Amino acid sequence: MSDRPATSDQSATSDRPAPPAASLPRAPSAPPSPAAPSAPEGRCAAAAAKDPTPCDGPPDAATIVDRHGREAAGCVHHCARLLAGLDGARVHPFVAAARALDIYSRARELPPFAWEIGR
Repeated sequence: MSDRPATSDQSATSDRPAPPAASLPRAPSAPPSPAAPSAPEGRCAAAAAKDPTPCDGPPDAATIVDRHGREAAGCVHHCARLLAGLDGARVHPFVAAARALDIYSRARELPPFAWEIGR
């Protein structure tokens, strides 16, 4: 017989230290932009990295909310382009009605990912 006390597998695993936070898989977080978390420098967060068009108005004129609740603030132009490419997205309810209607009207005229076809 051994002098060591018997341990079960469950108690052995509970004594292990937790892995560092950096090694844990990250849950999908709310990126600055549902479409492009890496918007180019000097542009609003709703601008897709591959979209060459300049911003139109303040970079926080409106907020788009995707179907999962992630939000992206941006100019009216890029919010409309983002809205056109996201199924189930909407303009945040606190955006002024006139501005929200402008975004919906612009998005209606655009195909999804308009910059890919030169629009």
